[in-house]
Amino acid sequence: MVPLGAEALRGGGAVFGLIRGWQRRHWRERSKAERVELQTVVTWYVTTWFFSLVWLALPLVGGGLDRRPAPVVVGGLLLLVGALQCAEANRHTRSVLDHYLGRAELPPGALRPAAVLLALALALPLALAVLGGADAITIRFAIGAALLPFGLLYGLVTPVQVFLRRSAVLAVVLMAAFGWAQPDPAGILMVGTLTTFGTLVSLLAGRCGAWTLSVLWEAERARETEARLAVAEERLRFGRDLHDVMGRNLAVIALKSELAVQLARRGRPEAVEQMIEVQRIAQESQREVREVVRGYREADLGVELAGAQGVLSAAGIDCEVSGEADGLAPEVQSVLGWVVREATTNVLRHGDAGRCGVVLTVDEGRVVLTVENDGAPDPVSVGGSGLAGLRERLSVVGGTLEAGPVGGDVFRVVAEVPLSVSEVTA
Repeated sequence: MVPLGAEALRGGGAVFGLIRGWQRRHWRERSKAERVELQTVVTWYVTTWFFSLVWLALPLVGGGLDRRPAPVVVGGLLLLVGALQCAEANRHTRSVLDHYLGRAELPPGALRPAAVLLALALALPLALAVLGGADAITIRFAIGAALLPFGLLYGLVTPVQVFLRRSAVLAVVLMAAFGWAQPDPAGILMVGTLTTFGTLVSLLAGRCGAWTLSVLWEAERARETEARLAVAEERLRFGRDLHDVMGRNLAVIALKSELAVQLARRGRPEAVEQMIEVQRIAQESQREVREVVRGYREADLGVELAGAQGVLSAAGIDCEVSGEADGLAPEVQSVLGWVVREATTNVLRHGDAGRCGVVLTVDEGRVVLTVENDGAPDPVSVGGSGLAGLRERLSVVGGTLEAGPVGGDVFRVVAEVPLSVSEVTA
């Protein structure tokens, strides 16, 4: 086993090791929580030494100690034990804090040397009282100085109720012991008062600081979780936008490529025109994907309505479009443009429609877009990611979306958006 003095000396170097670590890692590179934790730990380091100096060293050196050989020896031992207490407290401050914050388990018996030093630090003032080698104030302050280093540690590893109960028992034992050595009622009361004060100071200084750190780290973890959720949401947005952009275009490319193949087999010159159109749509898809990556793309309702009519007509589906997009707010046009795009994609992919109608109306401060076709899709496709993404888009601007069969083979998509989006999003 390593001698206690050597362990304490190594513990006493914790402050210097901390300073060296701080020099290696610049203050600005630390997060706010790390800065507050570093400041709190350094404060605990300084507090233990400060109280030992003020409550123990100054009274002993300043004339409170009898100059006879025996009291001088006991006083010197008391100073040594006090220094060892502070060093031992510094050595375990980090591990005790990690235990309180749930970052690491404290090894069994880790505080046993500190408890032994506490017993010695309380026994030596009792010896001074028996010898009559120090005045009453010096002895009482020595008790308070002995309690603080151990209390800072013990208060973080023990429930508050248990800590207070055991502190009360310790106060009664000390009052009885010092009352036996010096039967003075005022002195006995002072022993109890200083014991209570020392335990409460150590509990409040350690527990309150550690609790503040726990709240701060919880907030830090919450911010990290929020950041991860923001990243996940952005990935979902990107996937949704990519699906909306590429879905219809790929369906059109497949349709026109098939038509071009059929025309080419018949030797029809129109096959070249169809392949030129495929090339144009592919280039347009590349541009739209780049815009999705940059996050700048917005759908234009007028363009989407015209495009839907052209694509569906090319697929042999009779498409009628009624209503004008002119005069609508850009936000309204954008979100409804995505609805037209997704509804058109569903008609091409999931149904066997022969007719499709798109109606755009303004009614009582709301814009209503209805897309209806006579080739109802598979029920499984109704709850797909495309419609779910549209509901998310519409909910942002206060809109709603309803989609489903309405009788027979008819499938209807109805989107409603407030005419003035700014009033909703303000």
